[in-house]
Amino acid sequence: MTDATEEIPEVDYVEGTGIPIRGNDIDTDQIIPARFMKVVTFDGLGQFSFFDLRFDDDDNEKDHPMNEERFQDANIMVVNNNFGCGSSREHAPQALMRWGIDALIGESFAEIFAGNCLALGIPTVTADHETINDLQQWVDDNPDGEVEVDVAAETVTYGGQEVGVSVDDAQRKALVDGIWDTTALMKANEQAIAETAANLPYVTGD
Repeated sequence: MTDATEEIPEVDYVEGTGIPIRGNDIDTDQIIPARFMKVVTFDGLGQFSFFDLRFDDDDNEKDHPMNEERFQDANIMVVNNNFGCGSSREHAPQALMRWGIDALIGESFAEIFAGNCLALGIPTVTADHETINDLQQWVDDNPDGEVEVDVAAETVTYGGQEVGVSVDDAQRKALVDGIWDTTALMKANEQAIAETAANLPYVTGD
């Protein structure tokens, strides 16, 4: 039998530069407007992330961090409270991932949004308002500064300091053990699943 985790990378650590997205209750319709969800695949969704907050009706750029050159290579998004609320569309984390986001640090996340992020191997780690506010300001002041997210140890390191964050126990285990991709797990265990199914009378008809 194939090792269940051989095709699924462990996500115990993410490093890179940050981008601050300020505001509470940023919902999935703001993250990816519904009109961009009429696609067969998720390819190309990244360019439409936060589209209505980034562009006016004439497609002119608004003042938004994702339009700023200094944040174009950022891969860690720092957000506030109840990020990803609203409808449960999986397109929201898909769009962020395709824009280049590998991890999110915030005050809190909507449960379904966090679950959809986990399915993509994107950690959603949390900290209190003061910690997040300080990190957002530091990232704003240091767009090229290194941010390190240690999922296993539940810490974030930046600017020569280390702060504690929280990672949901189930999320941490799935990411650190490399069992977050359920589709890959099923494919890796295809033979075992087939053998189990063959022994079930309501599957075989015996």
